[in-house]
Amino acid sequence: MAEYLLEMRGIVKEFSGVKAVDGIDLKVRAGEVVALCGENGAGKSTLVKVLSAVHPYGTWSGTILWQGEELKASSIRETERAGIVIIHQELMLVPQLSVAENIFLGHEPTLGAGLIDFETMYARAAQLMAEVGLPEINVALPVSYFGGGQQQLIEIAKALNKNAKLLILDEPSSSLTKTEIDGLLRLIDGLRAKGTACVYISHKLDEVAAIADTVTVIRDGTFVGTAPMAELSVDAIIRMMVGREIKNLYPREAHPVGEVIFEARHVTCYDIDNPARKRVDDVSFTLRHGEILGIAGLIGAGRTELVSTLFGAYPGRSECELFLDGKPIRIESPLRAVANGISMVPEDRKQHGIIPIMAVGHNITLSTLSRFAPRVLIDDDAELQAIHGEINRLSIKTSSPALPMTSLSGGNQQKAVIAKMLLPHPRVLILDEPTRGVDIGAKYEIYKMMFELARNGMSIIMVSSELPEILGISDRVLVIGEGQLRGDFLNDSLTQEQIMAAAITKTPLAA
Repeated sequence: MAEYLLEMRGIVKEFSGVKAVDGIDLKVRAGEVVALCGENGAGKSTLVKVLSAVHPYGTWSGTILWQGEELKASSIRETERAGIVIIHQELMLVPQLSVAENIFLGHEPTLGAGLIDFETMYARAAQLMAEVGLPEINVALPVSYFGGGQQQLIEIAKALNKNAKLLILDEPSSSLTKTEIDGLLRLIDGLRAKGTACVYISHKLDEVAAIADTVTVIRDGTFVGTAPMAELSVDAIIRMMVGREIKNLYPREAHPVGEVIFEARHVTCYDIDNPARKRVDDVSFTLRHGEILGIAGLIGAGRTELVSTLFGAYPGRSECELFLDGKPIRIESPLRAVANGISMVPEDRKQHGIIPIMAVGHNITLSTLSRFAPRVLIDDDAELQAIHGEINRLSIKTSSPALPMTSLSGGNQQKAVIAKMLLPHPRVLILDEPTRGVDIGAKYEIYKMMFELARNGMSIIMVSSELPEILGISDRVLVIGEGQLRGDFLNDSLTQEQIMAAAITKTPLAA
């Protein structure tokens, strides 16, 4: 019997002559959790697409051994039949279909004559959901009824239904709460005990330290090394990933904070499906010149709805009074917000931040296109100069700005969205979860950029679910709970416990 369930040897994959992965090795034993770590653009996603035959045999070079025998899969169906199942960062569920229908999609049990055996399907789906820790879930309800954490578990149940021997999890916790992450890690631990192997891809190195048996690190498409987690520290993994030591993840820099330049009064917005319910309830606050204002709160507290209203992007009914330099402004749309000097990087990059099939460069200039077309035709040279300037400024990894946005890793897509919203030279920049799905090196670069912008006088509003990030970056912190302002604190010896207490306390807490 082979020592390894999976061996990938010397994998090379090129795109237009550029090697996305160049000689990568990966080994996984049965019942082992291997963390695959690397910066955005390091080649992690390309490697697992080779493994799962998204890139079929013949489009790459090297060798894959599965249970000791060479694997030459030409389709995802073949790799899934072998027992290799990948759960992508962007969940592959059909929202309108039921939980059971999603779990069995393409593998439905039948009664003959093409009729689906719903009784068997529902019973097996309920059994699988119990295995992943959701025994009470109604598998007949559409997936859209359930939150991100539950949908992640539905994806895992779907993988278990395919008799996965190797489960590949690509950034599985990027949209989960801490409680949901703890549940996910317990589930993986249970799968490991039953002999299921996992490749765990995550930028959250505390999760890696908690769950991994072995860590494999790649950098710029090349293999850096593999070691048991017991022999590594988080700092050592960071050094392997970025090729240097990052002593202080939050490179806090002193910057002057001036007078109030922006004020929001009585921000209220209503639930789209239930107009009688307020998602944000009469929130008022100020923002100062050069200030970084963090907005914290539990998921579902109304943080995104609040900042979307400020930017004119909330899809439901909303009310607010906005003032810039003491003068009232009206913002009915994102276009009007940008015209008034307010830019926003949205939480959902895929849905609201990019046009996937459009070129990287054209995505970047989308918010300022009129600047490059003073008459009718676009000044291509001026536009290209601006594009290259932003790519260099934010260190966006792309072989060409003419490539589609989908060719970039998630972190580099995020940088491109930030570049797009910086091009209008805003006075107020709203960042909603700016480092979600971004590796530690790119996070550090984004933080440094934020401090530089603040030092140069830009005012920043940052929404984040990560309390260390809120405390490491913000000058002042607003806490939102159930749509209401629960606290307004100067970030002076402020603690995570104080923020959480404010988030769950009905009565607003004094600074």
